[in-house]
Amino acid sequence: MDAPLTPLRADPDFRAFWSARIVSILGTLVTAVALPVLVYRLSGSPALTALVTLVEGLPYLFFGLVSGALSDRLDRRRVMVAADLLSACAIGSVPVAYALDALTVTHALLAGFVTQTCFVFFDGAAFGALPAIVGRARLGEANAAVWGVGSLLDLGVPMLTGVLLALAHPAVLLGVDAVSFVLSAVLVARIRVRLSGRRDLPPLRPRVLGAEVLVGLRFLWAHAGVRAQTVIGFLMSLSGAGFMALSVPYADRLLGVGTSGWRFGLVFAAWGMGGVTAAALTPWLLRRMPPARVTLVALGPSAVAGLVVATASAWPVAVVAMVVWGVFYQTVVLNSMTYRQQVTPEPLLGRVNTAGRMLSFGVGWTTGALGASAVAELLGVRGAMVAVVSVGLVAAAFGWLSPLRSLRRVDVPVPV
Repeated sequence: MDAPLTPLRADPDFRAFWSARIVSILGTLVTAVALPVLVYRLSGSPALTALVTLVEGLPYLFFGLVSGALSDRLDRRRVMVAADLLSACAIGSVPVAYALDALTVTHALLAGFVTQTCFVFFDGAAFGALPAIVGRARLGEANAAVWGVGSLLDLGVPMLTGVLLALAHPAVLLGVDAVSFVLSAVLVARIRVRLSGRRDLPPLRPRVLGAEVLVGLRFLWAHAGVRAQTVIGFLMSLSGAGFMALSVPYADRLLGVGTSGWRFGLVFAAWGMGGVTAAALTPWLLRRMPPARVTLVALGPSAVAGLVVATASAWPVAVVAMVVWGVFYQTVVLNSMTYRQQVTPEPLLGRVNTAGRMLSFGVGWTTGALGASAVAELLGVRGAMVAVVSVGLVAAAFGWLSPLRSLRRVDVPVPV
């Protein structure tokens, strides 16, 4: 049964969940800027720097389906706490290795990979936990509350990190992320409401787990709206990953702002400006049109703004275009996430989420990062940027030719 429609700010369990996510996002934003800078300074190679983005997507590709099935079986609170604590150990090993003068590019990339792998399991559990905390009717508002404040952090944290990079080694700054994971684990442990439905499941065996994974995949593919949103997510992740993989050499070589300082931070913060607007805009849009229409409205402007970013040479132009791109790109992402939570039956939430993430983020993000790295070697940073960002046009064309054009409502999930 859905939770009562009380204000979210009065719900102690949502406050704990929200605080855990915000603390973790703060640390993750520091790492998002500091880790590629760390690899770039250690190696001087755009191709190796692009691998930072690659290791963010690979865990979903490798573990996404299994993590979703396990999160639907296990206690979601315990999964989230364990994932946070393991992440703290992984990312915390980087400043320790630096202090011991033993840090290598391989170590930094491996730490990023392990941390993101832990997040795959956290994400599968958190996706199912949020409907249990707030009820399906408040999912749009709840996601926007997390996304909005996260985007506000996007405004200040990257810029602050850019300034701090002029004063401290990037490896040292990763310690902030390690502390944030510990605090997140403490806050999640304080959530009182039951986060997992009662299960009557057969003993866990590889064959049983495989069958449960297939149930989630079948639901995703059979549901026209979820299927279309997943394909769009794949294409947009490919485009976004390509940009992120080259963002540090893009800022350094094409915009001329270097790899530290307030202008470098502002380039990264611009995405957060768009995210704040997207978080405020999405609940308002969902009250006035179905989720499918929200996606279709946002796809075109997202594609055009992305191309402007890729071709810009002046950093002020790039920042403005990136804000616009962030608004529409993140509106699609936030809307798609809320829609999937609304239409998926509770016992399948983890599997359907991680299956969608695996296909869109895992495959799309990994392909985009690898493609950007390879194309940059052939065409240079500018040519690669234009090539990968142009995929946004394909996403827009697919969306307008997909079943999303005919969907007019959100289907209520049925028990399984």
